[in-house]
Amino acid sequence: MADTNKSDTPNIDDIQKTLEKQIADLRKEITKINKSISARGAEMLDDAGEQASELYDTAASRASRTAQQLRSQAQAVSEVARENPGTTTALVGVIGLLGFLAGFAIGQSTNDTSRRWY
Repeated sequence: MADTNKSDTPNIDDIQKTLEKQIADLRKEITKINKSISARGAEMLDDAGEQASELYDTAASRASRTAQQLRSQAQAVSEVARENPGTTTALVGVIGLLGFLAGFAIGQSTNDTSRRWY
């Protein structure tokens, strides 16, 4: 019986050494996986930054073109108004009158007739 215990002891030591080696190997694999995930995350972050930069550049160029177009159209309207001051005055007067009438109509439609000042 004593012989069987002695033969069992090296097997337990062997098993323990094997498990420790497997744990060490697993730790190395986990380290490799962590490095791989970290590298992939950095790549994704770089890609996202590049995409954001491209979108910003596109939006900035579109905004610049739109502002340029608005300036040229405003300048054209301004030139027409300078060339035809009588027409411009009449147009502004008609627009003002229409605005006044619209405001008056809205005011009358929302006003309660029983609450007059007289």
